[in-house]
Amino acid sequence: MFAALTSAISLLEPSVEWLEERSGFTRTTATLTAGVAVWFLGIASILSLNEWSGFHPLGMFSAFEGKTIFDLLDYLTANIMLPLAGLLAALYVGWIMKKDEVATELEMTESRFNLFYTVVRYVTPVAVIIVFVYNLIG
Repeated sequence: MFAALTSAISLLEPSVEWLEERSGFTRTTATLTAGVAVWFLGIASILSLNEWSGFHPLGMFSAFEGKTIFDLLDYLTANIMLPLAGLLAALYVGWIMKKDEVATELEMTESRFNLFYTVVRYVTPVAVIIVFVYNLIG
């Protein structure tokens, strides 16, 4: 229970920080706002598995026909957010971070690092984009 609670706190922190910076909320107000929003989203997900199983909020679009709130959140995280985060991480490491900083962090031999760096810069973004597009149209 302690591990779940501390993980939940760390996951809520970016939302709290964003609310503090953008809206001028105090930390307490931002924490309560983010916590209540996440709580309602969790309740909606749980209810979509039983009481709200017939509620399809984006059913008017053929791609989302028959998807409950839980299904929509699953689709969003697995097919959009995860590949997008991978793409952004590869672009950051391959194109924005300094090459010598990446090499220092990874502590690889020069030949292995050169292979890694080439794959991160050129192969990974293309592969992730292919998976991303396939998930969107498939």
